[in-house]
Amino acid sequence: MLVDQDVYQLTVDQLRKWRHDVVTAREIGLQRAPDEDLLLKAREMRRLLVTRDKGFGAVVFLKRELSVGVLLLRVSPSTIDDVHGELKRVFEEHSQEELGRFFCVVEPHRHRMRRLH
Repeated sequence: MLVDQDVYQLTVDQLRKWRHDVVTAREIGLQRAPDEDLLLKAREMRRLLVTRDKGFGAVVFLKRELSVGVLLLRVSPSTIDDVHGELKRVFEEHSQEELGRFFCVVEPHRHRMRRLH
């Protein structure tokens, strides 16, 4: 996974605890990169993009060539445990390969998926 700079460190730590291969935008020098550049890098690296930025939806669906699996976390400090629980459920129900074909919104106690192609 490529994790955007806006994702809470607690979430990055949880993903790593669950043994996911996580690279953060900061670790590869893209913490200030435009959304399109992050999507291109995620596609190049063959990684899902994890973000809290709702703007990725417009970019992904308007510029299809940038399509990459996106997990949009609708999370705040007060809902982080509930969102982590739902995120764990997403990974239990769907392979990362499958998630690469969807834009998935993860909220407390539910998630919604929309096919990219």
